[in-house]
Amino acid sequence: MSDIKTPKKKKLTAEQKALKANVVLSWKNTFGKDMTDRFTTAQKFIDSECIRLMGKYTPARNLILAKAATLGTKIGSGHIVYAVPYARYQYYGKVMVSSVTGSAYAKHGESKVLTSKNLSYSKARHPLAQAMWFETMKAKHGGAILRGAAAIAGGKTK
Repeated sequence: MSDIKTPKKKKLTAEQKALKANVVLSWKNTFGKDMTDRFTTAQKFIDSECIRLMGKYTPARNLILAKAATLGTKIGSGHIVYAVPYARYQYYGKVMVSSVTGSAYAKHGESKVLTSKNLSYSKARHPLAQAMWFETMKAKHGGAILRGAAAIAGGKTK
């Protein structure tokens, strides 16, 4: 995120019939830094809450995938990264097979292609585990995350 700049003073004149008003808008010297700090803190809140709330929807047979978001994400960046090679495969929830052999195991250099078959997820550790866990979390908790971020940033939600 780039820093927010403090705006320069702005002189405005408004006229209507016989009335004339001159106004000077000026900002506190620390406006830019204060707003940058608020928005940075709000983004850290969003990233942390998304990771925390996605946990119960994330497949977790051995908990590596569930922990991968914490390990791969720079909190405050606005990008959640699952630092394991199979995360995308698990997220979209479709079986992928070798483009050459049709096997679920692809040799080095072979690409995989999607099939229409859904993955099945173990519910032993996370009973709500499913594909597209971010979308599910966002549908259920997005409003609360947005309200929390707005409160931190000093704004309101629509």
